[in-house]
Amino acid sequence: MQMVIISSLPDIKSMEESLLKAFNATIVDIVDDSYKHLGHAGSTGGGHYTLFIVSEFFEGISRIRRHQQILELFKDAMPHKIHALSIKALSLSEYNTAPTS
Repeated sequence: MQMVIISSLPDIKSMEESLLKAFNATIVDIVDDSYKHLGHAGSTGGGHYTLFIVSEFFEGISRIRRHQQILELFKDAMPHKIHALSIKALSLSEYNTAPTS
């Protein structure tokens, strides 16, 4: 895995590109939820994001380890540029066998 660290204020496009490159992801979808958290206590001014990512890289890797690897990618942006990141990371086989609803 190639680590790509975001050094400037993150935007969704740069976050997606970093994830695609680092994990050779099949699907990357990021939603900016920052508007839901404006002015809340403890805010560092960073963005709130929800991430859905699918990658063969995650095959055989625990959910916790997947999250750790993704958070490591963005460590320089947290907590001031990225305040919160909700993650759903699936392997390609998990995605292909997930029930549709």
